[in-house]
Amino acid sequence: MKVIAFARKEQGTGASRRLRIAGQTPGIIYGGTAAPVSITLDHNALYHALKKEAFHSSILDMDVDGKVEKVLLRDFQTHAYKQLVLHADFQRVDPNKKVHVKVPLHFINADASPAVKLSAAVISHVLVDLDVSCLPADLPEFIEVDLSTVVAGQSVHVSSLTFPKGVTPVVHGDDATVAIAVVPRGALVAADETVVVAAK
Repeated sequence: MKVIAFARKEQGTGASRRLRIAGQTPGIIYGGTAAPVSITLDHNALYHALKKEAFHSSILDMDVDGKVEKVLLRDFQTHAYKQLVLHADFQRVDPNKKVHVKVPLHFINADASPAVKLSAAVISHVLVDLDVSCLPADLPEFIEVDLSTVVAGQSVHVSSLTFPKGVTPVVHGDDATVAIAVVPRGALVAADETVVVAAK
């Protein structure tokens, strides 16, 4: 994904305010062996890009005045109530060094699972993204979580996920729960009443 930016010389709150009035968003590129570079980006283009999942978890081609660098979006600030992006931070990427990135989880085949089909369970997503470590070239846009074999009451953990080659999860502490299949209380009551009626 390509991002167009321009180097900026003016610094400070006043300069940033003038940029925003002009439809620009101030930002910075840092990391690696080169010095940090202050940049400006078109606000509307950045605003719409931030709505795309891949923009947050992909290696971006940052074109600054014709010079292209590989970067990751690391942070951004938005206005408290206006649809306004105030600032964006990008980190340079070394193709030979592993990156630590939060990648979204895509849940599939929930409707086909025994938990949903046989037990009318609801599968709750405990995590929506996951920290992974890999070389930039191996970075996936998302990790799939296949729920096709989940039964009622079962939890899905990070250790049971399948990761692309070269990608490893970064888990702190115990094996984190990703999703859990829970039968709603109403469904349990209905099941009990069925048993009682059958017993008569």
